[in-house]
Amino acid sequence: MAGAGALSRTPGMSGPTESEDTCGWRCPEHSDRVAELFCRRCRQCVCALCPVLGAHRGHPVGLALEEAAHVKKLTQEYLKQLTTKKQQQVGNRNQIEDAAEQLKAHAESSKTWLTGKFTELRLLLDEEEVLAKKFIDKNTQFALQAYGDQIRSCEDQIDILSSLSNRVCSISQETDPVQLLQVFTATEQELKQQMSLGEMCHPVPQSFEPIKTFFKGLVEAMQRVIQTPLEVRLKENMNCRLSSFSSTKLDSLLKISPSPERSLFLKYARTPTLDPDTMHPRLRLSADCLTVHRALLSRLGSSASLRFDALWQLLSRDCFAAGRHYWEVDVQEAGCGWWVGAAYASLRRRGSSAAARLGCNRQSWCLKRYDLEYWAFHDSQRSRLWPRDDPDRLGVFLDYEAGVLAFYDVSDGMRHLHTFRAAFQEPLYPALRLWDGAIRIPRLP
Repeated sequence: MAGAGALSRTPGMSGPTESEDTCGWRCPEHSDRVAELFCRRCRQCVCALCPVLGAHRGHPVGLALEEAAHVKKLTQEYLKQLTTKKQQQVGNRNQIEDAAEQLKAHAESSKTWLTGKFTELRLLLDEEEVLAKKFIDKNTQFALQAYGDQIRSCEDQIDILSSLSNRVCSISQETDPVQLLQVFTATEQELKQQMSLGEMCHPVPQSFEPIKTFFKGLVEAMQRVIQTPLEVRLKENMNCRLSSFSSTKLDSLLKISPSPERSLFLKYARTPTLDPDTMHPRLRLSADCLTVHRALLSRLGSSASLRFDALWQLLSRDCFAAGRHYWEVDVQEAGCGWWVGAAYASLRRRGSSAAARLGCNRQSWCLKRYDLEYWAFHDSQRSRLWPRDDPDRLGVFLDYEAGVLAFYDVSDGMRHLHTFRAAFQEPLYPALRLWDGAIRIPRLP
């Protein structure tokens, strides 16, 4: 507490009784007077003369005993919030540890499966077997390292919260009001910083199904080729096609699917919730923060620094900085205009310039519909799209490391609409903008 060292206490004082309070604690400015008041502006115990004639003249003050009672109540609320946050971090750690164990088991079973397939191909695919196992090991180690970093981060937060909880407990049990105010003021800023709940950790799932599917299809293709008479193969030039197929890079084969099924994307399903602190004052969110619609009037008192103040836009609370993620957006009630995409948190929030518009800068990517036209936008570059029908629901797939942000028409059998390719530099937030009606984020299984 500011000025705490300047207070003098008479010798022999050991208790917080009212009589001691009136005769033991002295004003740092008027040493002959009792410090019986608390200056709320300077966060300091003062005497009754200070707010009238002293350095605290005109400052808001209150009785020290009353301020101490208020602080005791406040510490109880802080303790509840700290306990909740600590439990959340413990849950995060347990979830990540479970995911790590499942990943290890999945990696081993996938390598065993691959060994069987390579036995079928014998020496022809020995080299491919080694490369494929290295692929699994590399991605497994990468994911486990990320899990380990997340676990250590959770444990650090748990230690900090435990230490802070113990200090708050000690403050709440302090019986001397002035001492309580001094110690609490010294800790108050740190407590306020910890009052917001941390983000939920979602361990990025790692699957080796694509590599298994690839080699299974390769074996079946080779069997079909071998069963065909040599003369027919030569005539159809099948041997050249097989050679070209085998020489294709493994990573590109794993990332390209000629006819994607929705079930493949649902392995990476997410349900991002929308962030009310970022939405324009004319927008309203449902209670579950999954549906946004436009209101007739702006909300009063909406001046958050993260809020879009000119464009009817908002971001999600969830962001993705690694791995693969898939979410869907229902636009069937969005009227004649909507924007669906993703953006960095650095997207400008003030004004309606290109720096703030979704898709018109380097910080954002989106698909846009207005009237009957569909466009893909990034950094003010646009590409015209020609969907067969008006999409009612969009699927958005993000492969962060591969630099892929792809859009699909879920209502038309996962028909591909557009793919952006970029080297992402910041976490990506799902982003929306609407002209009328409502946009909804459906819950995925």
